Amino acid sequence: MRDILKSRGYAVASRLLSLIYPSICPLCSSLSDSFQHSPICANCWAGIKRYSGPSCRICAVPLVSVHATVCKECLTHSPSFSVVLNYGIYSDALAEAINLMKFSGLRRFANPLGKLLLNLKMPECDGIIPVPLSKNALRERGFNQSLLMAKVISKNLRIPVHMDLLLKIKDTLPQVGLNAKERMKNLRGAFKAGGKISSLRLLLLDDVMTTGATARECSKTLMSAGAKEVTVITLARAGMI
Repeated sequence: MRDILKSRGYAVASRLLSLIYPSICPLCSSLSDSFQHSPICANCWAGIKRYSGPSCRICAVPLVSVHATVCKECLTHSPSFSVVLNYGIYSDALAEAINLMKFSGLRRFANPLGKLLLNLKMPECDGIIPVPLSKNALRERGFNQSLLMAKVISKNLRIPVHMDLLLKIKDTLPQVGLNAKERMKNLRGAFKAGGKISSLRLLLLDDVMTTGATARECSKTLMSAGAKEVTVITLARAGMI
């Protein structure tokens, strides 16, 4: 009963805040009606769906053909991670929400976005590792969006979050505009494992996966340090082949 009253109280408060501080949905130009994921309106937010089309069974990249099961990259360069569990496609409302969180500083999006990841079937594991930012990148942004979402999963599933087992020790160029080979070269040697990793089964969490360069480099670093298995969790997958 207490949880029901708390939920209803939050819904009422959300509607009141939306009335006091109105904003326009960037997707449909309607008046936003939910403070929790404002300025995105409830209708556009409801359009965020889990991707169910054909995809690589290893890295989850969307595939054009329903007959394909593994992408060319995974066939030719087997990754260190065992599998990627992905929620949706990086487009429309999902892409807008991620961008608002990362680049406009709307940290409150971490809660509803993190809850979307709870729809994924998490394997048994010993902890969650959010993909780390370098010290300079963290100082500039002020927060790590992957860490915020990892905390949402941790709270709901009681899986510990490890922030010191993987560190980004090198500032790298922005990945935007770089091809797959350039991205891998850009990230080479950027991460360092620390602490007791031996025999741990780990979930590596990132917000967006494009070519998979970051996930590959992070998982390789963790497996080289003795991890038993790395499963990648992503909110959105970009690209289709």
